[in-house]
Amino acid sequence: MPTLLHLDTSVFPGESSASRSVTATFRKEWEAQHPHGTVIYRDLAAEPVPHLDGLAVAAGFTAPDERTPELQAAFALRETLTSELEQADVVLISAPMYNFTIPSTLKAWLDHVFIMGRTAGGEQTTVSGTPTVVVASRGGGYGPGTPRESFEFVTNFLQKALGEALGLDVEFVVPELTLARSNPAMADLVEAADASKAKAHEEAAAKAKALAARFAA
Repeated sequence: MPTLLHLDTSVFPGESSASRSVTATFRKEWEAQHPHGTVIYRDLAAEPVPHLDGLAVAAGFTAPDERTPELQAAFALRETLTSELEQADVVLISAPMYNFTIPSTLKAWLDHVFIMGRTAGGEQTTVSGTPTVVVASRGGGYGPGTPRESFEFVTNFLQKALGEALGLDVEFVVPELTLARSNPAMADLVEAADASKAKAHEEAAAKAKALAARFAA
């Protein structure tokens, strides 16, 4: 049975988070298609992984049979997180925009799973081609042609990091204007925000169904 790796990163819980609600829609559809499949779930906001330290970096550049006990211990979490990624048939990530870029918790996870000569640093990595859906929610509008287009450092960064460095097959679902109902200055954008939200849920369900069909028994 297929394995889904699901990472949530929003600091807000449940339906109060646009990105979590859309990843939940994806996962619900995925599990409907594969009720006996495996889901590896990490809530990086509730249980953040530590930032990479010098020993963990050094361990990544040391051959496994040459690591000292200290380096082995430092590499243990990196091995766990990387193995989870390598096991996944599909990856689902929530990546809300915080101050124009990804949550620091997601960056910390990325730093752990970037291992040169294994998941990164070659034309073919151990995770190359893995279908990956990123829910990149944002409070305002940052699409092409908008005044703040140049401030968007979520999808452009993750396309490079996930798609080009790790070799994952990345698709984005982007619910925009998520602050419209809570910010009076955005009152005239509520209708557009609701449309963007509905479209994001539809896209998430459709992508989950399509990807699940690839791994039909």
